Amino acid sequence: MKIKKLIVTTGVCLSINTIGLAQKIAHLSLDSLVSQMPETKTAKEIAQNYLKDLEKTMTSMEQELQAKYNDYLANEATMSDLVKRTKQEELQTLQKRIEDFRTQAQQDYQARYQLLINPILDKAKKAIEMVAKENGYKYVLDASAGFILYSEPSDDILPQVKKKLDSMPIANLPGANNNTNTNQDNKGNSKPSQTPTNNKPSNKGK
Repeated sequence: MKIKKLIVTTGVCLSINTIGLAQKIAHLSLDSLVSQMPETKTAKEIAQNYLKDLEKTMTSMEQELQAKYNDYLANEATMSDLVKRTKQEELQTLQKRIEDFRTQAQQDYQARYQLLINPILDKAKKAIEMVAKENGYKYVLDASAGFILYSEPSDDILPQVKKKLDSMPIANLPGANNNTNTNQDNKGNSKPSQTPTNNKPSNKGK
C-alpha cells in the first residue's frame, strides 16, 4: 500500500512539474514577426535599389559583348588571322569579366542584404527577450524553424512582442533614413521584389 501511495504521489509531482514547465515555454514565428516590422520594408527597398545598380552594370557589359560579337561576325570574312585571333581573345576576355562580375555581384548583394537585416533581427530578438523576462518564460521557440530564441530568463507571444517593438526606437539600417516614424503602418502591403533573370545577380539572401 505504501508503495502504491508513493507511486501515486510521484506521478502527481511529475504532472505538476510538467505543467509548470509547459507554462514557461512560449513560441512565435520569427519570420512573421520580422516581415511585419517597418524596418524590413526599408531594408528591402535599399537592397532592391542596390540590385538594380548591379543589373544596370551587368546589362551594359552584356550589350558591349553583343555589339563586339556582331561586329566580329560582320567582318570575320575580311579579317587576317592575327586580327581574328585578337578579336576572339577580346570577346573571351569580356565574357570572363561578365561571369566574374555576376559571381561577385551575387556575393555583394547577399552581404549587403545581411548587413541590412542584422539590426532588424537584433531588435526583434531584443523585444523577444524583454517579453520573455517580463512574463517569466524560460524558453521561446521559433515556430517557423524550431529554434530556441531565448534560453533563460506553449503561448504564442507574437502580439506581445509586436507591441513591445512599437515602443522601441527604429533600427538603424546602413544607407537608410533612420528618422522614420516608428508608429507607421507595418502590415506590409507592398508587392514582392521582382526576381532577376538568370543572367542577372540573384537576390536570394533573405
